Amino acid sequence: MNDSNQETEVKFYVSDLTEIEMRLHSLEAHLIQGRVREINLRFDNPSGDFQREGRVLRLRRDEAIRLTYKDSGQLLDGALSRREIEFAASDFDSAKQFIEALGYDVVFVYEKFRTTFELDRAHIMLDETPIGDFIEIEGAMETLKPIANKLGLNWDAAVPASYHALFKRVCEARGFAFRDLSFENFKGLKISESDLRVTVADR
Repeated sequence: MNDSNQETEVKFYVSDLTEIEMRLHSLEAHLIQGRVREINLRFDNPSGDFQREGRVLRLRRDEAIRLTYKDSGQLLDGALSRREIEFAASDFDSAKQFIEALGYDVVFVYEKFRTTFELDRAHIMLDETPIGDFIEIEGAMETLKPIANKLGLNWDAAVPASYHALFKRVCEARGFAFRDLSFENFKGLKISESDLRVTVADR
């Protein structure tokens, strides 16, 4: 990242995470975090200001607990750059109650399995979600495209949408009334690239 509070990342929809992971190993990428299940809670006020303005207030639990705020940011050649403030919390339920006491409610829950590597001073996240597999690359803007090229990803297929936005596309396409992006809700369902309105980046 360009500084401690600036997040710049690019996301790709992929058909074969195993192949991407094999390439990372062949490039001698460093495994930062093995495969771990994430639970994410998105909060908003009753007026929905955060969602409307593209901002994020999130509580995440994986091997740790973190509270995150993100500005709306701007798109830079397919990548999204925005201010991010994140810190650790010691208790998930207490952190949730604290945020709710400030007047924010949980409006969206999403889960995924994530494996994280480091390569060329950037982080590469392999995400297994209920609606498909994705790669996120986070680092300085000048490192993102070269890493995507090394991994055989088509830069023009970058997905400038959050998992929340992708979830909403799927619900609109398939007529789902789910609130949350959970494995239980999508059990047995096959989600296509046309449902997501994305292009596969590793073909």
